[in-house]
Amino acid sequence: MSLSFLPGMMTPELTDLTPEFLMAHGIGLLMMDFDNTIVPYTTDIPTEKMRAWLEAMNASPVKIAIVSNSKNDRLIRFCEAYHLDYIMRAHKPRPKGLLECMQRFGFTQEHSAIVGDQIFTDTLAGNLAGVTPILVKAIDNHTIWLKARHVLELPFIFAARKRRIKL
Repeated sequence: MSLSFLPGMMTPELTDLTPEFLMAHGIGLLMMDFDNTIVPYTTDIPTEKMRAWLEAMNASPVKIAIVSNSKNDRLIRFCEAYHLDYIMRAHKPRPKGLLECMQRFGFTQEHSAIVGDQIFTDTLAGNLAGVTPILVKAIDNHTIWLKARHVLELPFIFAARKRRIKL
């Protein structure tokens, strides 16, 4: 558990992560951010590629669950529609939601990862919880605040550039 803003791995899209890749890296539980990682903030309808990926992951030995700071019904509707477990109000970057998820499904830190689009919440929470943080590119930085946040993250992305997943 460390106070680090560096992701353990980076890849452009969530859908790049296959069950085979995750299992080869010892990951049996993939915790996922919701907004701007699975779908944009403005919708709860995934792309066809994301829908197919969710179905493939649900059929795989890798357990997937959403761990989100969200507290709205959009997340609940999405999880019910795609048969996903979830933790709401996770309060990332605090590790509480990630630790709760691991405990709920019986996974250790060594066999768990968090994937998300934000260094200051998802990556930091993963490092504080002692799990592998995987950074993906945000789906849509549609506001000035999201764009500004991304600019602030660039030094950490640059520092971790060698951690890009080679697929």
